[in-house]
Amino acid sequence: MAKEKSIFTCNECGGTSPKWLGKCPSCAAWNTLVESSAVAESGVRNRFASLAGTAEVAVLADIEASDVDRTPTGHSELDRVLGGGIVQGGVVLIGGDPGIGKSTLLLQALDSLQRAGKKTLYVTGEESGAQVALRSRRLGLDRSQVSVLAEIQLEKILGALGAQQPDVAVIDSIQTVYSDQLTSAPGSVAQVRECAAHLTRAAKSAGVCIVLVGHVTKEGALAGPRVLEHMVDTVLYFEGDTHSQFRLVRAIKNRFGAVNEIGVFAMTEKGLKGVSNPSAIFLSQHAEPVPGSCVMVTLEGTRPLLVEIQALVDSGGPSPRRLSVGLDRDRLAMLLAVLHRHAGVACMDQDVFINAVGGVRIGEPAADLAVMLAISSSLRGKPLPKGFIAFGEVGLAGEVRPAPRGQERLREAAKLGFTQAIVPKANAPKKPMDGMRVHAVERVEEALEVFRNLA
Repeated sequence: MAKEKSIFTCNECGGTSPKWLGKCPSCAAWNTLVESSAVAESGVRNRFASLAGTAEVAVLADIEASDVDRTPTGHSELDRVLGGGIVQGGVVLIGGDPGIGKSTLLLQALDSLQRAGKKTLYVTGEESGAQVALRSRRLGLDRSQVSVLAEIQLEKILGALGAQQPDVAVIDSIQTVYSDQLTSAPGSVAQVRECAAHLTRAAKSAGVCIVLVGHVTKEGALAGPRVLEHMVDTVLYFEGDTHSQFRLVRAIKNRFGAVNEIGVFAMTEKGLKGVSNPSAIFLSQHAEPVPGSCVMVTLEGTRPLLVEIQALVDSGGPSPRRLSVGLDRDRLAMLLAVLHRHAGVACMDQDVFINAVGGVRIGEPAADLAVMLAISSSLRGKPLPKGFIAFGEVGLAGEVRPAPRGQERLREAAKLGFTQAIVPKANAPKKPMDGMRVHAVERVEEALEVFRNLA
């Protein structure tokens, strides 16, 4: 067996040092040396071996393309985010705030897979086996046959994977796992990177799907080196307020499916349950229309969602505030300037607050038109009519640009009972829609004129 020792590699130039130094001896860069392991006796084994077997060089057109087999997890919302289910040999990284429900969802998914005949293994580094059993009983999984291993040493985990040969394994969490090959503490950059690399290699070689749970920083990003996200096949983020019962699981990266797909869950006494109609949690609960509220249709991956945009315009001081929750704050400032220049709506002495209801985050510019109409509605104190939606991107010249897949957005709104819409002219349907009147506009001032006539 080769004797392992630690070396320190420079992130800038790739130079090495037998011990840690503040300055790289090769390129003189400061604080760039990171611990890694090396094989002292060369030629015995190569820890940087390829994740897949060596293949012959082939022409792309001659390679047979086949669909990836997927195994449903038993939770339709999780399957949607994963692209249809788990993939043999796939590595999934899931992160989120503490207590948001990562371990709960994964334990439920493992139980469903085990009941479907799959062999499962739950490796916990943050809890004991008794704590996991207590949670399973709280979730109503009293007779669950999921195998549990409380271990944080990488070599023992790899040994258990080889002995058990599960179809799906969960590592909760990657920050607690350490390797004897390195002297740094668990959770350090070197340990996280090295352990994730070994687990990824094990998943690819044995054909086991491994799910890694990752901690997040105070900013909400996954903790550890960014190479961790490049190494895995799928990256999922758990979003939502721990004080709310609703949770969103968003796919940031997926080699086997679409990115930016979301799954919506509700936290109940028996764990996380999928929400079949997520638009209902983002829509208004008002009995009658109120000023400053406008519903838009946003796209999350392949799913159209109806979200209520709320605006509050109030008298401000010498330095009026612009605050947005769930939307880009810089884009809000731009939209206010366009409103003033092209539509004559001045808010320079007003505080403007924008909120996307339900904790959803909207990153696409198709929300521009709904934001402008909500601001105008709040400023005038006139509500938009009941059953009204709007979407469309607004340019600096005041033009209303089309949103992608506009017909799908309109069909989703009509299905939920909306009867009127202001949309870009390029998104207007060629044939009239049953039960919906569509107002097609080309400029911001046209949209506000339609709003005045409707109000």
